[in-house]
This record gives sequence, structure tokens and C-alpha cells, in this order.
Amino acid sequence: MRPADNATARAQKGRSPSTLHPGVEEEAEIILTFDDNRLASLVFGQYDQNLAHLERRLNVAAIANGNRVTVKGTPEASEMARRVLEGLYDRARQGAALTPGDVDGTIQEATLQGSLFSPEEAPAPGLSAFDHISTRKRGPVRARNAAQNDYIKALKQNELVFAEGPAGTGKTWLAVGYAVSLLEAGQVDRLIISRPAVEAGERLGFLPGDMREKVDPYLRPIYDALYDFMEARHVDRGLQTGMIEIAPLAFMRGRTLTNALVLLDEAQNTTSMQMKMFLTRLGEGSRMIITGDPTQIDLPPGQKSGLVEAVRILNGVEGISRVTFKEADVVRHDLVRRIVAAYDTDFRNNPPQEPSYRERNQRP
Repeated sequence: MRPADNATARAQKGRSPSTLHPGVEEEAEIILTFDDNRLASLVFGQYDQNLAHLERRLNVAAIANGNRVTVKGTPEASEMARRVLEGLYDRARQGAALTPGDVDGTIQEATLQGSLFSPEEAPAPGLSAFDHISTRKRGPVRARNAAQNDYIKALKQNELVFAEGPAGTGKTWLAVGYAVSLLEAGQVDRLIISRPAVEAGERLGFLPGDMREKVDPYLRPIYDALYDFMEARHVDRGLQTGMIEIAPLAFMRGRTLTNALVLLDEAQNTTSMQMKMFLTRLGEGSRMIITGDPTQIDLPPGQKSGLVEAVRILNGVEGISRVTFKEADVVRHDLVRRIVAAYDTDFRNNPPQEPSYRERNQRP
């Protein structure tokens, strides 16, 4: 049962300005009582961190007492907070672990839901404004913001998708999750993962071992995502049987990849020739996802990024979709969002003739 069916909600208006938030002339109070104390504690978060995040985002006061939470703020903000808390409770009932990032996602989802319905028409219980992907291990994974929602929809509707944006936006993680969902559904036979072996400002020298051991250090984020969406034994078995293949970009030439999901990560570090070669590997029954961050190019100075060039050349081609994430879409950690925004601001404020941050800090 939805928490609204087991909650009392009371609105109080016309209080004296001294008892309200600064600048607020009208305040509403909503009291929600959840029927499951354990789920309520998950919604509130450890040490009520989710409620604190909700307060900062919506400029409301949220006070928890047992399985009850009292929300105070403007009528619009209080109503939004109610919908967010109920959405988080629904997620908790489905077994999802709730973090401040999920609070942000639910706020954006509730905002989008509000734009889809008139004030007199409430959204149906359980209706989600955001799309999702589903795997056996994690179950449904819902988009946390509008950009991720566009990304998931693009993955489902197109055979080739470019995803650009800063670190922490979930572009690689969601791509791996979608790939695993297709693999488990039998829509593809293989998952092929590739990444250019370009160091981020360091020279690691010769790496010992076989081909897989040499490229593993560059693919740790992919492995982390695989273990998030699949049981470890299934990942290991897939790697042994070739169902999951780690293919260095340099070894892709001459291949035709059929009935496969092909993922190219860190594509901003591909050259023009490498990108064209990779794009032309696509065979029948296959899909391709290309992710990268054009602001973190580690190619030698003067070398053109294959990702930037491909996005420009292929703009408007049927069957190809492009999704661009911004710093506001960072979901990894709220501090990461602020770091990315600070670097972007510094880049915009630097005169064009000055070298970029990467160039200023690159060793001779």
C-alpha cells in the first residue's frame, strides 16, 4: 500500500511571518506516517541524511520521529517533498538501496510527473516518469535525471548511441547495465568491450602478462560495472567462454561484429582513424555504444579526437543518437558535481589564447 494511504496530511496556512522560513508568507505542514518502520528508516537515510538532502534541495524543513516525518515549507515545496518521500518509499519497497543521489533523481522525476498532469489530476500509483533498465542481479534501475532518461530511451531505440559528458554522470555504468540486460534477454550473444590504451598524463611503461592482463588496468571501471549488474561467477564464466570479450581497440581492425553489444569507453582518446575503423565494425544484429568526455582528452597536443570528429560528421544520420550530459547531471557524489562545475567555470573564464588546464599541467 502506498504511504499516502496510511498517512495523514494537514495544511496550515496564514501563520505569522515570524514562524515561517525567511521570505515565506504562507507555509504548509504535511505529516506522513509510513506503515513499515524498517522501510521508513531507509527512506530517511543513515542519520537522516536523505531528509537533510531533501531539505537543501527543496528548501523545506523535514523532521523525522519514528516512522513519521513532518514537512514544512511553501505549499508547492511541501507537496513536492511529499511526492518525493512517497516515491522513495516505493523504491525501498522494491528493494532498492537509497542514497542522496536517489533523492535527486526522485525530485527530478516528481518534477517531470508534475508537468505531465494537471493540478487536479494526480499521477496513478506506481507510475514512473523515468525509464529504466533491468537485470537479474539489481532488478529495475531507474534513471536519476532527465539526461539519464533520454540516454536509456536512446539506447532502446537506436543501434548506435554516442554519450558525452563529464565523469560521474553514469554514462558508462548505464551502458554496461543495458548491455547486460540485452545479454540476459538473449537479444545479443556477446558483449564486446573496448577502450583506447592511453594513460591520463602518466607513462606506465611496459606492462607484463598476456593481452587481457595488459589491458585490465585500463578497464577497471568496466569490470566494476559488470560486477554491479552480474554475479561474479557469471562474469568470470562469460570471460572464459568469450561471451564477454575484452578487445583492445588496436585489435578490432578487420573484424565484423554480429549479434553483439559493442561498447567503446573513453572514446575521446581515439584518433580519427581509430574511430572510423571502430564504427565500421558494426555487423548484423549488433548495437554499439560509444562513451567519452571531450573535456578530458589525453591525446598528444595537436592530435584530433575521433569522438569529437565523429559526432560532428554523423550528426543527423538515421539510426544514430547523441546524448550530452552536463555537470548538473553528475550523480556520483554531490562534491564531484561541484568540482566539475568549478573546472568548467575556470575553462570559460580563461582567455582563448591561454592553454587548457590539461596542457598547463602536462609534463614536457
